[in-house]
Amino acid sequence: MPAAIKPPRHVGLIMDGNGRWAKKRLLPRSLGHAEGMKALIALSRHAKELGIEYLTVYALSTENMASRPREELEGLFGLLRQYFGKNLKELHASGARVKIIGDISAFPADIAELLADGEKNSPEGAAFTLCFALNYGGRDEIVRAAQKLASEGGAVTEERFSDALYTAGMPAPDLIIRTGGELRLSNFLLWQAAYAELYFTDVLFPDFGEREFDKAIAEYNKRNRRFGGV
Repeated sequence: MPAAIKPPRHVGLIMDGNGRWAKKRLLPRSLGHAEGMKALIALSRHAKELGIEYLTVYALSTENMASRPREELEGLFGLLRQYFGKNLKELHASGARVKIIGDISAFPADIAELLADGEKNSPEGAAFTLCFALNYGGRDEIVRAAQKLASEGGAVTEERFSDALYTAGMPAPDLIIRTGGELRLSNFLLWQAAYAELYFTDVLFPDFGEREFDKAIAEYNKRNRRFGGV
């Protein structure tokens, strides 16, 4: 990436197209998810090298948890076990922090424990945070925050509301990338994305490598972000 290109501070990534990537190759969907995991590992390293501080990846939505076949979910659970079992120490050693947003109480106990340990054992003061949205939905997050504030009482402000979200303490995303050709947010970071720049690409996620990621960052740098101003 040219030196003049400045990376956004926080990038959200909707990783879409794993299943279609596999279908095009007459492969099981599980292999598409496995290839997507490989792509994610490479992209997270690249994002850290570029100086991006936060990368939030939409890995499993509340709708996915409710509607995907059990066999596919079990395959995804297996990938989570593999990823967090093998890569956490390397992530932490590289100075990366792991954060989980979403309701992980519905996951098998061993996975929930792996995820919690990944957060708990992250290095303090890390320059890069890899945030996984798992069993996550923007509407569900907003409802949970509203219920929390209602139980606490007092005046509801934007600041208090933001602090009640899963993403408390994180900056709002500057850029949200969606792969796979769909043109929607699909319930991802609905509150946080109010002024995010959106980038859509037809590239299926397993094929979304460093070059494609850099194209999205270059496009972001062309945008004039006014935040409601003139």
